[in-house]
Formats: sequence, C-alpha cells, structure tokens
Amino acid sequence: MPERRLSLAPMMDYTDRHDRYLLRLITKEMWLFTEMITTNTLLNAEPQRFLKHDESEHPVAIQLGGSNPADLATCSKLAEQAGFDEVNLNVGCPSDRVKSGRFGASLMATPELVGRCMQAMQAGVKIPVSVKCRLGIDDQDEYHHLKNFISVVSGAGCEIFYIHARKAWLQGLSPKENRDIPPLNYEAVYRIKEEFPKLEVIINGGIKTLSDTKTHLQHVDGCMIGREAYSNPYMLAEVDRVLYGSNADLKSRMAILSQYIDYIDNEMLSGTSLTQMSRHVLGLFQGIPGAKLWRRHISENAHKVGSNSQLLLEAAEFIREN
Repeated sequence: MPERRLSLAPMMDYTDRHDRYLLRLITKEMWLFTEMITTNTLLNAEPQRFLKHDESEHPVAIQLGGSNPADLATCSKLAEQAGFDEVNLNVGCPSDRVKSGRFGASLMATPELVGRCMQAMQAGVKIPVSVKCRLGIDDQDEYHHLKNFISVVSGAGCEIFYIHARKAWLQGLSPKENRDIPPLNYEAVYRIKEEFPKLEVIINGGIKTLSDTKTHLQHVDGCMIGREAYSNPYMLAEVDRVLYGSNADLKSRMAILSQYIDYIDNEMLSGTSLTQMSRHVLGLFQGIPGAKLWRRHISENAHKVGSNSQLLLEAAEFIREN
C-alpha cells in the first residue's frame, strides 16, 4: 500500500511544527509536510529553528524553495541529517516573492534546471526527493507542457510528483486567487499517471473529503489535501481506518484537545507563546454547537499576558457535543 495515500499540503504560515503535532494526534498515517523553507533561510538564518520537529511527526517531508542546485543539495543534506523522511522541491508557488527569487511556479518554464536541481539533491541523500508542481503557468498548454516537464524531470531521476491540478497565473492573479480561480483539471493528472505508470503521482487541488480522496485513488497513487485539513482538522479522524486499514479506536475531539494541551504546557515551559499553538486548534470543533464561541474565546484572549492552556479548557465549556 503506498505510504502517500494522503498527504498534507505544505502551507505557508500554517503547517508549522505545532500544527503538524496536532494533526499527528488525529492521524498516525497521513504524510505530513513542513511549510516551504527557502534555501537562503536554511543557509543564512537559523537552520535548527526551521528543521526542528517532534519525533511523533514521522512520516514528515520538508519542502524547499530555491533554484540553485548546489544550495538545494546542501539543504537536502541538512534535512536528512535532521531526520526528515523526504525532501520536496517547490515548483508550484505563484507568489511575487517566489517569482523574484526564481523559484516556485516560475520553474515550470525551465524543466532542465529543475532536472539539474533534482540530480544535485539526490546525489547527496538517501531519502526520497520529490517535486510539487502545477499543470503549467500562464499561457502554457496544460497537458503538452506538463508532460514535457514530467518527462524531463523524471528523466533526471525524480520518481515522485505532487501535482496541483490547476495552472498558476504569474501575471494577473494573486496567490490567493491562484488557489481557486484557475479551473481544476483532474483528468490531466490522471493522464500523466497513465503515461508514466512507474512514477508515483499524487494529486492536489480542491480535495475536501475522504470520499473525494477515494475517488481520486482509483486513478492516481495518492492525494494531497490543504486548506480543509487546516480549517477542519477533525475531518482527518477516519483517515487511518478508511485509507490505511487501521483498527485503532477513533479519538474524540476532546481527547485530542487534552493531548494537545499537554503539548502546549510543555512548549510554554520552553518559551513558546500560546498564540503560536492555539491558532491551530481553532477549527477542531467545526460544525459542532458552540464552535463559534470556542473560536472567539481563544482568539480574543490567547494573546493576553498570563494566558496559558487553561484558556482552551475555558473555551471548551462552550462546546455542546452530542
């Protein structure tokens, strides 16, 4: 059974180590991802700050942003030494900052460069190296250019492709608009899997339910889910049973909260602020009576001096689970 049947999409400002810890309390099998971390950040800032993760997070992949093969190779080695299970190259982010740095989605225009990056990254590590891309950029033909990109990059040794089933428009659309406005074309991703059957192909974009996931798994090796997993994390509660055949008991939301509170208490002893951690749990009770009051109580008070995990217990009193 493929390990990457379901993966967490790397999301800037969302999938930090605290969010990943929370999600690992909900699912033991889902493949987790860091936020995108640029090579400049790892090489010139505080690498241990960005490489830090809890042992419970495994399996967990690190996503790198960059286009210099030597820098990517060095950062891949750092990631492997830190204990990550996979290194992923971002070839899909359409933000202005990414464009100016010549990485992210703009790299879809230069598949040969991506191939050189792959070869450099793979040469120095034993863990899998993968790519996350779009269908194409701007006026590129969705399938012709995607097929060429996959052909070139897989020819350089990459065997794992996460494909967001939308184009990225580098001119005219904001990063937020690029997540929703370009139409989804799942068939293009299915076709890539048909034409490159030996590659591991994971589909991303607009996937919101486990039912959606099961449908896609009839055509590709795995699915990647993003915003829905963040805004409604408990939707992942049945992942291990439905997608991986686990017989483990289903945890309640309150049980997950209790375990996360233990984590918060421990992290606060090390100087981590409550707000860094409490924001990730706001969606835990989505769809449950009292969820709005739960979110409001935390949002309005977590930043106050002296706030601690007791705040979450107070907020939980608003919840009316059946």
